[in-house]
Amino acid sequence: MVRLGFRAPYDWAHILDFLATRAVPGVERADARGYARTVVSARGYGAICVDLPAGTSALVMRLTGAACADRRNLSATARRVFDLSADPARIRSRLTRDSLLGPLVRERPGLRIPGVWEPFECAVRAVLGQQVSVAAGRTFAARLVVRAGTRIPGGVDGLTHAFPTPEQLAAATLEGIGLTATRAATLRALARATLDGTVDFSRPASQLRSALATVPGIGPWTVEYVLLRALGEADALPEADLVLRRMAAPDSTALTGRQLAERSNRWRPWRGYAVMHLWRAARVARPSRQASVRHAVQR
Repeated sequence: MVRLGFRAPYDWAHILDFLATRAVPGVERADARGYARTVVSARGYGAICVDLPAGTSALVMRLTGAACADRRNLSATARRVFDLSADPARIRSRLTRDSLLGPLVRERPGLRIPGVWEPFECAVRAVLGQQVSVAAGRTFAARLVVRAGTRIPGGVDGLTHAFPTPEQLAAATLEGIGLTATRAATLRALARATLDGTVDFSRPASQLRSALATVPGIGPWTVEYVLLRALGEADALPEADLVLRRMAAPDSTALTGRQLAERSNRWRPWRGYAVMHLWRAARVARPSRQASVRHAVQR
């Protein structure tokens, strides 16, 4: 068992809700028990489960299988995924100066940026969710996992597969799982670019931003989304996002992407947290409408 501390307040309920809505069946789950998923280490396959015991200021991560031998690396990944190094006081100090964000931040001062366990996985899932609903993107991801991922012997509690690696995705047959030919080509191009080092998720955000933009089928929205959730880039802003442009508008007319970028300058360097607050506010305010919106990428 590993304890992972954070600065309070910490909005664990939002983290679980966000991850549950997007959890890829077979690979991960998020519910009242916490967040669990399959993981891969140099020694093989395992699983982790993360929860927040009541009345504490530290997440607890339990490891099984080969994960037990990779505690240090998995702990570092968990800190990124659950955004445990954030300083909510600094974020709150900046964002509450804004008339739009102030009430949202005061209501949920512990909101974090939920990450994705593997950066390559995040990029793949973003592509799968382009121009479809969150639910549809999740369905495509589940099909891809069965088609190209690794089935884990003895998987428990519904955790049966590891997400496809770049090697597996590059070699996979992607026909017959509902993807358009264009989207399948983008996935293959992303896998090849990752394998040949063109896309290196260990690079700084500025370099990764440029590299991802060279992959056919990956546009600015997808790039910013990956930076937000794969790297935890605190100032990432998917300015083309329709929900954000609507939420930031002073009336019923959505802002343009350029207008949103200008409006967001006062949120720097915490625009990524502003994004999370606005997405959450939109979901709470307009759940039925939000469910019908076709997003540029899965969020």
